[in-house]
Amino acid sequence: MINELLKYVRANNRVCPMPQKWNELYEMLPDKRRVGNGHEPSVPLILGAWHETPALMKILRLEEHIKYADKKGIIDRIDKYLRGLKESDWAHLGEL
Repeated sequence: MINELLKYVRANNRVCPMPQKWNELYEMLPDKRRVGNGHEPSVPLILGAWHETPALMKILRLEEHIKYADKKGIIDRIDKYLRGLKESDWAHLGEL
């Protein structure tokens, strides 16, 4: 299932959900915690990082969130959320 979702989120030149939607996804992830100077899982690349971060880094960060959801047993919920987003809720290559 995770491979199908990873394939889906990369279709149509998708990079990641738009900031508000990505933050909503992040808030669904359980057991978030601080680790040293960072977080587990890493925070979404929104706010100040949105315009400063290359698309590839955003793609990899979203993949990290999906894999974390799978590890925590909530991949079904995350799959449903991401597939329920409108295309306009996604950032695409060439738009960033």
